[in-house]
Amino acid sequence: MSTPLPLDGILVLDFSQFLAGPLAATRLGDLGARVIKIERPQGGDIGRRLAFAGIVEDGDTLSFHITNRNKESYAADLKSEHDMAGVLALVAKADVIIQNFRPGIMERLGLGYEAVEAINPRVVYASITGYGTVGPWRDRPGQDLLAQSLSGLPWLNGSNEDPPVPVGVALADIISSIHLASGITAALLRRERTGLGGRVDTSLLESMLDLQFELISAHLGDPSVLVKRGTRNTAHAFLQAPYGIYPTADGYLAIAMTSVTELGALIGLRELEQYTDPDTWWSEQTAITRALAVHLATQSTGHWLAILDAADVWCAPVLTLPDLVAHEGFVALDMIQRVARPAAGGGDPVEIQTVRAPVRFDGHPLKNGRGAPHLGEHTEAIRAEFANREVSQ
Repeated sequence: MSTPLPLDGILVLDFSQFLAGPLAATRLGDLGARVIKIERPQGGDIGRRLAFAGIVEDGDTLSFHITNRNKESYAADLKSEHDMAGVLALVAKADVIIQNFRPGIMERLGLGYEAVEAINPRVVYASITGYGTVGPWRDRPGQDLLAQSLSGLPWLNGSNEDPPVPVGVALADIISSIHLASGITAALLRRERTGLGGRVDTSLLESMLDLQFELISAHLGDPSVLVKRGTRNTAHAFLQAPYGIYPTADGYLAIAMTSVTELGALIGLRELEQYTDPDTWWSEQTAITRALAVHLATQSTGHWLAILDAADVWCAPVLTLPDLVAHEGFVALDMIQRVARPAAGGGDPVEIQTVRAPVRFDGHPLKNGRGAPHLGEHTEAIRAEFANREVSQ
């Protein structure tokens, strides 16, 4: 892009580990911020070793490469007086600090909000915890599956024949990273207007509760509103037939909100013509979805799409991962970027393909080819840079 990115000139110190915090910092980096990752000299971020799908490249996990792209690595023992002096020099100049330790740990290290604010009153101090900083869950392990489970979200997935079904990606971590990055950018805007820094806090659990705002709000207004999952093929506990995913002769077809009787007429399923009253789409949901499942399985997904798309029925094929990345619709979005870094032992750079930030600015996708750093790769250069800054003032 020829124009500056929105967060050009913003310095972010990323003290976080694993996924939610590092990904929030990466989102800011995608928007132009400079991100310095503070890591332990021995081993660094634990995420370097927790392999996604068992994939390791150049000594670091695939997940680490992706969620720490476009960062610098500064190795420091936060219990060392010498190393802490270097870190505090960075803190004094930072615009944003991100951390995701359990409540109280940063305070014990001397890097809690009050200590940092005393050094740098304009700083935006951002934290992700598992379950907030108060209450009986505050000290429980803050992990994605555990947060999903405490929130009750797995009871929304699947049918009434299934046990609780968690979402198959790190949903709590990913959504929390979005909320934190959003809160940070809002705090930076406030600072531009008022000169005030401040705190931004979110948690995995709060992010999961926000996802369920409709359900929780309905239950608060009427305690009789409970999760009652429908029969197999239904896709939402609170939406009537035909909303669901159905087998076809060669795959699966998703059908969203539409008239049951009109759908029956389009696909030649006369059994559905009797459901003229929309109330029956609730009361007879099981019979309707079962009839659809049997009928749609007689023809291919493409056959049904040709009929339903022509009638502007809300539907879509259920793509597998290989089908998705090979599809012209995926290619048209230009979602892929390549990031690279020098190999640890020399030789050709290590290159990773991953997705880009899912936003565009001025019509251009946000892409950056800089890969994740080696542990401590930039420590000496950063230490010299910020020491020189101190001398020049």
